[in-house]
Amino acid sequence: APPLGLITIAAMLPPHWRLRLIDCNVEPLHDADIDAADLVMTGGMLPQQADTFELIRRCRELGRPVIVGGPDVSSSPHLYSAADFRFIGEAEGTIGGFVDDFERGVRSGEYTAPKFQADVSASPKPRYDLLDLKNYLYLSVQFSRGCPFTCEFCDIIELYGRAPRTKAIDQVLTELSALHAMGYRGHVDFVDDNFIGNKKNVKLLLPHLIQWQRDHDYPFEFSTEASLNLADDMALLQMMKEANFFTVFIGIESPDEDTLTATSKKQNTRRSIVESLRRIYGAGMYVTAGFILGFDTESDATGRQLIDFIGESGVPVCMVGLLYALPNTQLTRRLAAQGRLHPGYDVLPEGGDQCTVGLNYDPTRPLRDILLDYRAVLQAIYEPAAYIRRVEHLMEML
Repeated sequence: APPLGLITIAAMLPPHWRLRLIDCNVEPLHDADIDAADLVMTGGMLPQQADTFELIRRCRELGRPVIVGGPDVSSSPHLYSAADFRFIGEAEGTIGGFVDDFERGVRSGEYTAPKFQADVSASPKPRYDLLDLKNYLYLSVQFSRGCPFTCEFCDIIELYGRAPRTKAIDQVLTELSALHAMGYRGHVDFVDDNFIGNKKNVKLLLPHLIQWQRDHDYPFEFSTEASLNLADDMALLQMMKEANFFTVFIGIESPDEDTLTATSKKQNTRRSIVESLRRIYGAGMYVTAGFILGFDTESDATGRQLIDFIGESGVPVCMVGLLYALPNTQLTRRLAAQGRLHPGYDVLPEGGDQCTVGLNYDPTRPLRDILLDYRAVLQAIYEPAAYIRRVEHLMEML
């Protein structure tokens, strides 16, 4: 996936600044690249943490100022004290002050945005022209930020709030038109935290998105992330189908209702999750799903329950992860109050990600049991015959 955050920041910078994008996911960053720059701007999420630390170190050694931002910097700014500049929060309201300071010769500082107040309708069209399109499986756009729900383990509501803010319809269509004009065709991902978090506005967008697709002979197929209550709104599902959405990621987390209630994932309770998924399949979209192991309410039966649920549901692609206490979440605050957080819980081991490195707190059941369940689930759901059965089951429901 392209670095949508960086190319959005690039669009906020003065037009006389000469910019170069180096995406370290797909190409090396050489010392000569850093030497050639007046300023290095980077940042990202928790999985990019170790790489960002290393980039800061290299920039300091080579005498180049470095500015960092993004979700992990906003959540754990103390970890990034070695950077010359730090952006905390959304940049739309603070980038102008930084530009003024830098052009006046200021070479260090911190810029903190008021929480949840960035006007995304003023966010510029990303600099897609900086991308080398051959490096990416798909391209991305953003319609909204934030999510109305209160999942205990999630940091989205801490970073972007519970009142999803949306771009204007014309903004989204302009961005899609820019991709089309570049000659791009195929998969476009709406990277929203919850595409239907602001149902009123997404229902206003979709008829225009459908018409744009018709007018341009359906050049794109869309994916996104949404909450399971998408299944409750057949009119919304039909509009997404007509707009050519083909897949949606949904955080299911657990088939156990007690676990969902305990972790404040109440939007997944009081319903048949399997029947909800089938309604989405019936609209012509398949579901990729997130599941988590490590909740306090789990039992020795949890692994088997998860294997059986995934088989019954027909979910073809499953992201099964170990629960990780993200900084500044309700979960982290609770675990800290209980004395269960590990020292350095907010520093991700190099080479890992928050789904696979293990739990960064003391769980209520033996860690060995959780890890054995994790291995058993992954082996069971991606054993070839089991995977094929799920795909065949899914095709019957689509």
